Amino acid sequence: MSLGFSINPVSSRLKPDLQAKIDQKTKPLGALGQLENLALKIGLIQNSLEPQLNKPTILIFAGDHGIVKSGVSAYPQAVTAQMVANFLAGGAAISVFARQHKLELFVVDAGVNANLTAHPQLIDAKIAEGTKNFLYDSAMSVSQCLKAIQSGAEMVRQQQVNGCDCIGFGEMGIGNTSSAALLAHCLTGLSMDQCVGRGTGLDDSQLQNKRKVLLQALNFHKDITAPLDVLATFGGFEIAMMVGAYLKAAELRMLIMVDGFIASAALLVAYKLYPAVLDYCVFSHVSSEQGHKALLSYLNAKPLLNLELRLGEGSGIALAYPLIQSAVLFLNEMATFADAGVDEQTNT
Repeated sequence: MSLGFSINPVSSRLKPDLQAKIDQKTKPLGALGQLENLALKIGLIQNSLEPQLNKPTILIFAGDHGIVKSGVSAYPQAVTAQMVANFLAGGAAISVFARQHKLELFVVDAGVNANLTAHPQLIDAKIAEGTKNFLYDSAMSVSQCLKAIQSGAEMVRQQQVNGCDCIGFGEMGIGNTSSAALLAHCLTGLSMDQCVGRGTGLDDSQLQNKRKVLLQALNFHKDITAPLDVLATFGGFEIAMMVGAYLKAAELRMLIMVDGFIASAALLVAYKLYPAVLDYCVFSHVSSEQGHKALLSYLNAKPLLNLELRLGEGSGIALAYPLIQSAVLFLNEMATFADAGVDEQTNT
């Protein structure tokens, strides 16, 4: 099913010129390692020998999940709204890191089960007050799913109109590692054991119950394989909005910064719909949540960091952003051998 996006693969036309520019910097060939690959990728995404990072922004999509009623989380559902308030008050990890690195930060109410107080950084896009419990029903209707996708796309369009060309997506939703695990399993063929992890910190017995519940849900919803059907059945409103956000960002040729397991599961859905979306993605880190490493491998992704994070929120994006900055800065500002009067390597 087409959603109306038009996403072209990144052109490789500038690759020889970008590589030559990188190779002429005052360093041995390849000495900046992955940073050189990152600079090349960003230059190709922007189709420029002098790429820029304008108004880098993180959107945190928040939503509640009906599956929490079946005991898959160590925290109660009310924590979603409480953490949204913490984001807006500036007290969360992502709030601290966004301030540190001068990243714009907005929180999107995609489907929080609470009435949230208006705030300049809060975007009200509530589809409903949480999804249904997918143990007994589809998490959302197809129309709700499509509305969420288009809403996420529109938010990215607005950020681009405001001058942003570098964007990342975080999430907050108690229970959403359950959704992400099922999306990963259904759309990749990875085993449930590979996909289901401890989430917010389940102990062994709680983890066993989570696996049992998710297997029961799979048995209830048999033979669902189409990406949008899987998303509507097992996803969350915040995940569906991220899908639309990824697709619009790629359509607009923006640099996309990818966070952890849930964000990568949303990207998986987007990739299954429009494979070229991956051309625009930089993967910030590999988390310690079960399933993320396997999912990144499936996407052939090479993350920048491995800090054993499992927080979500876009925290990995904020921590990796200085590396993205460094890649752009060395490409634009580092002297060439000719500029610096330094002898180049000789072949003998």
